Amino acid sequence: MSGAAVRGDTDTASGHWSVGRTATVDIVVPVYNEERSLPGCIEVLHGFLTEQFPFEWTITVADNASTDATMEVAGELADKYPGVRVLHLDRKGRGLALRKAWGWSDADIVVYMDVDLSTGLNALLPLVAPLVNGHSDVAIGSRLAPGSRTVRGPKREMISRCYNAMIRLSHGAKFSDAQCGFKAVRTDVVRRLLPHIADDSWFFDTELLLLAEHNGLRVHEVPVDWVEDMDTRVHVAKTATEDIRGLIRVARAKATGSARVDDLPRRPAPRSEHPDAVVARRETGLLWQLLSFAAIGVVSTVANLALYGIMRTWWPALVANFVALTVTTLLNTEANRRFTFLRSTGSTGRVHLQGLIVFALYYAFTSGALLALGAFDPTASKALELLVLLASSLIGTAARFVLLRAWVFKNTVKEGNA
Repeated sequence: MSGAAVRGDTDTASGHWSVGRTATVDIVVPVYNEERSLPGCIEVLHGFLTEQFPFEWTITVADNASTDATMEVAGELADKYPGVRVLHLDRKGRGLALRKAWGWSDADIVVYMDVDLSTGLNALLPLVAPLVNGHSDVAIGSRLAPGSRTVRGPKREMISRCYNAMIRLSHGAKFSDAQCGFKAVRTDVVRRLLPHIADDSWFFDTELLLLAEHNGLRVHEVPVDWVEDMDTRVHVAKTATEDIRGLIRVARAKATGSARVDDLPRRPAPRSEHPDAVVARRETGLLWQLLSFAAIGVVSTVANLALYGIMRTWWPALVANFVALTVTTLLNTEANRRFTFLRSTGSTGRVHLQGLIVFALYYAFTSGALLALGAFDPTASKALELLVLLASSLIGTAARFVLLRAWVFKNTVKEGNA
């Protein structure tokens, strides 16, 4: 093993490695039938770590049930290069390989990267450093963050952007790239998360990040240079189907409360470093809530009308209204959670259930208005339909604010007014 050591005292209670102790990093390379790619990967990675990485390190090759000579090649590489070790699994699955390797690791920080080294290694230190100093809990490379540079075909680009947009829309995720094969986690954190991650395949990454955010952990993003390797083991259609099922499953886990991990290491609440600072208070009073809710409501209403107007040319009024409302309500609820009622630590199962009930009432009211218009005037113009929808949306929005404030986010309102 190699790397310049940093010496000093250890602050294990806060999860920091202060000047004086060497943080240990285990870089896991999961492989399946990679006898051709593995030697070049280990040669380049080992050389980089030896010459440029400032922490103690280990490379773990996690062979998950390869049927070619990958295991033999990995053993030869472990004999040739100091600091390389091999873990063999009898069952396939990238998620399973990471679960076993990370759970088996004795390092302070665990990393994983793809064997094709698509991600530039100059991003490795920026990936690990925020975890070593305790600033963040999880770190990910992002091909979609500002400053990243990618070389890949339009098909992979479109699929990646659509999938990550789906995650943000359905779960309100803040990270930009769930599936870049370049991630790091503090070991004390990941060991508590692993029992709650159900997937053992390609959705493992996404589930890890969703659980981390849901439990208030800080996810650090590093823009990366990334070059697509066409020799991939990913089956796009099958993986996409499994990912959608995974998103639904995690949403259900959030709603029931089973996604909450109680024994995670927690960072202290934010505080000023200056002893005489006049600290601002996060305003959650009625005036702020009305202004924030109104601003979000205006944007949501305009977006809803625009979507309805477009979809009404394809579908019946009720279908167009349902789709437009579903899309804008997801965005509206997430915006109000973050800005109006300031539930920055995530929603409980009760909040998710009550939010669905509020949406159902809102949809029933606006749809009832359209049905009443159709019964009263079957030849009503599209302009009149939009006017009725606007009026019913305004009334429904006012009722929705009352329900959100007095029922869904009741505890937040009490805390904000305390």
